[in-house]
Amino acid sequence: VQLQASGGGLVQAGGSLRLSCVVSGRDLRSVSKGWFRQAPGKDREFVAGIFRNTGRTDYADSAKGRFTISIDNAENTVYLQMNSLKPEDTAVYYCAVAGSLIHSERRNSRGYQYWGQGTLVTVSS
Repeated sequence: VQLQASGGGLVQAGGSLRLSCVVSGRDLRSVSKGWFRQAPGKDREFVAGIFRNTGRTDYADSAKGRFTISIDNAENTVYLQMNSLKPEDTAVYYCAVAGSLIHSERRNSRGYQYWGQGTLVTVSS
């Protein structure tokens, strides 16, 4: 299973970016999908996810109302639309998938088996 993330870049505060994650080697419908981020000097944190068993989405409080996770099954791609970006959103963003994920662990990075390489998002003030 391979994940290829893209779409990061430099954007001014208030702007938007859409991250993409192309997944190969596994049908997206058979896995839970998540986006995480890691800012310099900080731990990796959950941003958003779509879960295989329920089809529901979940967002970190910092992402609610601004970010939207979506999937294109035909393209086997996961997206993260990020609007109203803030300087504190600056981080490397990672996509990840999990074949089997306990719901209570859905925000825990250790529950995800496969990871993309990360794409850097920089938001200037």
